[in-house]
Amino acid sequence: MKRRMDSDGQSNLGPSSDTPDRNVAGPPAIKKTRILIVEDEPAMVAGLRDNFEYEGYDVISASNGAEGLASALADSPDLVVLDVMMPRMSGLDVCKQLKARQPSLPIIMLTARGQEIDKVVGLELGADDYVTKPFSIRELMARVKAVLRRVSPPASATELYRFSDVEVNIRGNEVLRAGRPVELSSKEFALLAYFVSHPAETLSRDRLLDAVWGYENYPNTRTVDTHIVHLRQKLEPNPEEPRFIITVHGTGYKFVG
Repeated sequence: MKRRMDSDGQSNLGPSSDTPDRNVAGPPAIKKTRILIVEDEPAMVAGLRDNFEYEGYDVISASNGAEGLASALADSPDLVVLDVMMPRMSGLDVCKQLKARQPSLPIIMLTARGQEIDKVVGLELGADDYVTKPFSIRELMARVKAVLRRVSPPASATELYRFSDVEVNIRGNEVLRAGRPVELSSKEFALLAYFVSHPAETLSRDRLLDAVWGYENYPNTRTVDTHIVHLRQKLEPNPEEPRFIITVHGTGYKFVG
């Protein structure tokens, strides 16, 4: 190693300027979870962006429903925070179209309304959660983390479940029937995953709501029945006489695959 001189004439031990640089590969970059905020109030967007970025999220935003839909389809967010009252296209319409095209994309709705019907409509359209304005940022952060946990199975989850001609890949978030992909919404997949991981257990509607939707008091428990109907239509040989997802009258449902 050569001794080189600083600009003030002091000696400094270090690599010579004629020593070739060595490219040392650093650790691989960690992909940040990307949040799309669809909100038309600039102050609200700025506040949410600051808080999400502080928590380590990558944040993108859109100021109206049409832009939000386009961004959600083009920019691959991991979760969408979507206001109900939006110009050009309502949040409910955005949610409906997004879930039709990307069923597994989690959506949290923001609404200034306290009416139960708005919550029910949003959730029946496929939204994964809702927060009523005004809300604390701590509450929203907690709900975002809870939704992301529900759509990301734990590392200990069994990779594959098979019953009849159906294959459920928990880690891969994929369902095949007779070798062909079955399109499930995020809630349908989460519900099926819960069933196959609790075989032969009688599961009440309240337990399913708490495990899959994350609510202790859901505004309308009929949503479980609706999702069960959809699963049977997609997976049962004869949906009218189900073999795998069985109704336990007066109690709930049981998976017997």
